[in-house]
Amino acid sequence: MGSSRKKRRTHAVPTQEDIDKVPKALVVKSGQIGRTVSELVNDVRRVMEPNTASKLRERKSNKVRDYVAVSSQLSLTHLMLFSQTESGTNLRIGRIPRGPTLYFRVNKYSLARDCLRLQKTPHTSDAEFKTSPLIILNNFAGDGKGKELKLMTAMLQNMFPAINPSTMHLAEARRVVLFNYNDDTDSVDFRHYTIVVKPVGVTKGVKRVILSTNVPSLAGYGDISEYVLREAFASESDMEDGPDTAVTLAQDYVGRGNRKDEQRAVRLLELGPRMELKLMKVEGGLCQGDILFHSYLHKSKAEIEKQVRVHQIKLTQQARRRQEQEANVERKKKEAKKGKGKGKAKNDDSDDEEIEESGSDNDDESEDESAAIAAAEEISRKHRAADDFGADAMDADVSSASDASESDADDGGSDSDAPRSGKKPAKRAKTGLSKATKKAKAGAKRK
Repeated sequence: MGSSRKKRRTHAVPTQEDIDKVPKALVVKSGQIGRTVSELVNDVRRVMEPNTASKLRERKSNKVRDYVAVSSQLSLTHLMLFSQTESGTNLRIGRIPRGPTLYFRVNKYSLARDCLRLQKTPHTSDAEFKTSPLIILNNFAGDGKGKELKLMTAMLQNMFPAINPSTMHLAEARRVVLFNYNDDTDSVDFRHYTIVVKPVGVTKGVKRVILSTNVPSLAGYGDISEYVLREAFASESDMEDGPDTAVTLAQDYVGRGNRKDEQRAVRLLELGPRMELKLMKVEGGLCQGDILFHSYLHKSKAEIEKQVRVHQIKLTQQARRRQEQEANVERKKKEAKKGKGKGKAKNDDSDDEEIEESGSDNDDESEDESAAIAAAEEISRKHRAADDFGADAMDADVSSASDASESDADDGGSDSDAPRSGKKPAKRAKTGLSKATKKAKAGAKRK
């Protein structure tokens, strides 16, 4: 059996401090925009990979403050905001969280799919987007350039990670982002390329043999020399691969045969998108604040000072209103707490009264029950006495009482034939024996 493979390549794990230093840009759209502008936003996200949210799905109702609120958790440093109006497409590039903000007008743009469609053999690979692109700023410095260009240079340069040529790996340089300032049109041209390395000093047929992974078909040729000499003349692109464009690879590069110390020609193939940007104005804050530069409006020093004073007055008024609102909120909270305390005290008093009333009712009911029990005992005692001293005498008394009641009823009936007087006839009184019996039965049921 063969020996186990030993891992000789060392991978330096980046620390949290190194990760925090890497700038991260959030590319979003704002408001109602068209389908092509949405595709442009996705292409720009593709350019800013891997330090951006490529699959972000924002809402139309999202505001700048919403992105600022999550910037600390996501370690965001820049915001690229696309919007569309009747006059055209706009791009705002701001530094999170306090600015400044650059306002651009997108005069022209081409999508990535349009750029690839113009190429005979388009070059696309997902592996190229795993590393950050290199940035090239051309024609931004020079005499006679305003301060706004210096600010623009610093803003664009800080959107991409810084590189250290002494420590970086050559294989990490896969893409290039170009910002070119045009003095004639006073605009900035944006381009996006991929880096391609090819052999130098060989014909096109030999390049195909070297770069291709498959063996070429020689069915129509008598000899290999016919295949090589068939394309002996250099094409227009091969004429560019002269000694001036050839470089010596300091490290191994991606691709077949790109070894260290080999002579190779470096080419740039466009990936897209393209944009022509016109700087409109610069604000001191993030989409707000003092206007530091405006391409159309020019103010004198007195007007600028007056604008600053008005802005300060507005800030003081806003701070005072904010303090008043906070004081009102605190006051209403205290009043609500006091109202809850008073309501709770009233509820406690009402509960005590209900408890007292229920206690008195229970006392009355207990008194009625005790009276009913005493009456029942009295009746039972009388019955026992009747049994002891003779039930006949008791029956005679009861029969005599009943005869007397019947005679009274006959008298009442005869009186009813006579003319009625103004008084109503008296009601017949109920015996106490039946009432006491009912109370005794009710008390027994309750027990």
